[in-house]
Amino acid sequence: MNFETALKELEGIVGKLESGNAPLEESIELYERGNLLKAHCESRLKAAQAKVEKITLGADGAAGTEPANID
Repeated sequence: MNFETALKELEGIVGKLESGNAPLEESIELYERGNLLKAHCESRLKAAQAKVEKITLGADGAAGTEPANID
């Protein structure tokens, strides 16, 4: 599942939970699904960030990051 699809589903779940109209069992299932989607989105974001940053080592030995050259 791509990030955008997962985020859209997660937003729908949040809306249902915030409305307070879902029965308890459904709310629990929605919450659990939401947690999985949240973790998936976070993972995709971290992977994307890693692709656009690279670790650098300064002259003083301090580590840092800079944008990667993506060609």
